[in-house]
Amino acid sequence: MVTAHHAVLDLLARYEPKSAAERADVERVRALVASGDPWRRSNPLHVTGSALIVHEESGRVLLRWHQRHRSWLLVGGHADPDETDPLAIALREGREETGLADLAPWPDAEVRHLVIVPVPAGAREAAHEHADIRFVLATRAPETARPENPQAPLRWLTPREARGVITEENIQETLSRVEPLLAG
Repeated sequence: MVTAHHAVLDLLARYEPKSAAERADVERVRALVASGDPWRRSNPLHVTGSALIVHEESGRVLLRWHQRHRSWLLVGGHADPDETDPLAIALREGREETGLADLAPWPDAEVRHLVIVPVPAGAREAAHEHADIRFVLATRAPETARPENPQAPLRWLTPREARGVITEENIQETLSRVEPLLAG
């Protein structure tokens, strides 16, 4: 179990929460890792990996429409079997959801935000929570972005434009942490 959860614990050891609420979320994730499999979707709380995709040259960010939540969100999601690295999950999900083959951590591979997000019940699952570990990924080829399906369109926006369409407070917070990096 130690090796399977090493990536999460290593990331958390290097991460400095920005608020008391985020510090509490980090502690919940540490406890989740210590208690067993933090990736299992049947757990009422499980770890996910997400990212805000940026195009550094234009200063734009990429958002993805999430039909179930009826809002513009980051790319990311659940671990596949045998995945235990939140950054690798965010990269895989980012490539799958956008078609961007050149995604890479930017400006580094460090966590930018950790937040526990409530997920309402759906047709096939009970209400639960995602312990979402968030990164920044960059592309040099924004024009190659393609949605994975017609119900999940993508939009390149300036941070200011993104603020106008993002309805989730936790996504606004992630954007506020990335904006200074884009500003240089």
